[in-house]
Amino acid sequence: MGKLFGTDGIRGRADQYPMTSEVAERVGGAVADLFGQRGGKATILIGKDTRISGEMLEQALISGICSRGGDVLLAGVLPTPGVAYMTRYLDLDGGVVVSASHNPFHDNGIKIIRRDGFKLSDDIEGEIEGRILGDSLSDKSRRPVSSGSVRPFPRAKSGYLSFLKQAVFEGEALKGLQLVLDCANGATYEVAPLAFTGLGAAVRTLFAEPDGRNINFNCGSEYPQEVAREVVRAKADAGFAFDGDGDRVIAVDEKGGILTGDQMLTICAKALKDEDRLKNNLVVSTLMSNMGLGLALRELGIDHLMTQVGDRYVVEAMVARGACLGGEDSGHMIFLEHHTTGDGILTALWLLRAMKRADKPLSELCGLMTVYPQRLLNVEVKSKPPIDTVSEIVSAIHRVEDALGDRGRVLVRYSGTQPMCRVMVEAPSGEESEQFCREIAAVVEQKLG
Repeated sequence: MGKLFGTDGIRGRADQYPMTSEVAERVGGAVADLFGQRGGKATILIGKDTRISGEMLEQALISGICSRGGDVLLAGVLPTPGVAYMTRYLDLDGGVVVSASHNPFHDNGIKIIRRDGFKLSDDIEGEIEGRILGDSLSDKSRRPVSSGSVRPFPRAKSGYLSFLKQAVFEGEALKGLQLVLDCANGATYEVAPLAFTGLGAAVRTLFAEPDGRNINFNCGSEYPQEVAREVVRAKADAGFAFDGDGDRVIAVDEKGGILTGDQMLTICAKALKDEDRLKNNLVVSTLMSNMGLGLALRELGIDHLMTQVGDRYVVEAMVARGACLGGEDSGHMIFLEHHTTGDGILTALWLLRAMKRADKPLSELCGLMTVYPQRLLNVEVKSKPPIDTVSEIVSAIHRVEDALGDRGRVLVRYSGTQPMCRVMVEAPSGEESEQFCREIAAVVEQKLG
């Protein structure tokens, strides 16, 4: 067995290492052991998205947890933020989500949530990984006297829905709005339409008929073009495309324009500042954010902090610096005043709040930020040596940086969840960003592909 955890839990092709039932069972055992150390057996909430492999991995997790004396509550299909919220709200020992987020159906993953609703730190991940890869779970002398129990917990869905309907608005605050939702045939397919209609909106729902294999297939946050077309056709006020596990969203304005995550972050930052709710006047994002975000926030008089890529690093910086808003350009946004993790539905509600309070359409609000032309290429790689040890790649990066000067930037990093190297270039023009990005990507493919 090799290293398990990436930037967002454990992820890979279902039924292939590390996403096998054997590994999942050991994950369950390790989680039960670690989270049960506070003086008794652990009670763990398990949720999942709609992938066909979800039940196999869920059953393996149950076996591992119960074999170590832990009890399991089954939330069924529920977005990751729903599991995080209910874990914290019910003061459970931890939560586990079986999902590979925006990945295709043949992938799956395991995300682990602490009892306070936050994702694991690197140190706790290392401890769990040590238990999974070590011998402690095989030590029969350390097994409990009796196994744990399993029971369905449908109240998780209604509890999360109740939270969403009260977090940002009161009553039927969205009455009169027409919205289009793309649920990616994933974890939001039930709760998202209920949340918005419960607040009075008229909702047209797309991609809400999961069959285990159609999650994220030409739909959801990675493919918002269909929801954009439907917004225009239906003359709706806005559209929202969620990812497979519901922790991110991409918004569409009334003209069919697709907003970037950074534009959404800018809109919400101004809304919070206008309401005097932007704690410490600070917004946190990652190094992948567009240059335009920093410039827009500066224009609004808002401080900006960037972290390494990964939403948990954003959250860690938010907690450390006392910020209440942070996010990624992927549409993964955290409103720490309300929640401990990214939540696509909550983000959509805040964008609608900004629209209503400003009495302006999204197409006008997104003009708060100018998006610098950006090109991102994903190059499949066979290995992941440190970028700074591959001299040819370093030279290619330096050539482009020298050519751009202070008119753009370059970011080359490995995916934490897939065998890919991500090459991103921002430049004053689309042609330059395309050309420079392809130059670096070609060298990466030659050396590592």
